[in-house]
Amino acid sequence: MLATIAPIVYLLDLVTKTVVLKTLEGRDPLVLVPDLLQFRVIFNSGAAFSIGTGMTIVFTFVAAGVVIAILRTARHLRSLPWAVTLGLLLGGALGNLTDRVFRWPSGFGREAPFQGYVVDFIETFPGHFPVWNIADAGIVCGGILAVFLAWRGYQIDGTRDTGQKEQNDNG
Repeated sequence: MLATIAPIVYLLDLVTKTVVLKTLEGRDPLVLVPDLLQFRVIFNSGAAFSIGTGMTIVFTFVAAGVVIAILRTARHLRSLPWAVTLGLLLGGALGNLTDRVFRWPSGFGREAPFQGYVVDFIETFPGHFPVWNIADAGIVCGGILAVFLAWRGYQIDGTRDTGQKEQNDNG
């Protein structure tokens, strides 16, 4: 499941960013539902909600670390809910990491390696909520699922910690 969800999120992110850049970059926002949803291209050098603008290289290495951690954890994965969760997180992390490595001002042969800006374009409640992308949605949904699974005691290996101590046969 992880090997299915991660590439889907990643490819959806790449395709939507490519289409939006080709059709909307440098233009006025495309309003789909007034005061609710529009597409507007922005280039984000920070993290979610534009936190840490100017710390792009730090976020690049954090995203790379997340990708490595998920791939290492996947060897012990025996839980379908965790596979979905890690697939969403991995696909999202790879989508934004690709921007950080290859988009301006980064890219091969440029003077700002690993400092590319992430393309954000989905704006809900314009002016009241940050602009985001498919990768961000994967990361947020995966993060929410991870918190829920941990709270409910579901483990990566498929077991469940109920919080109760097990008693042996002798009492």
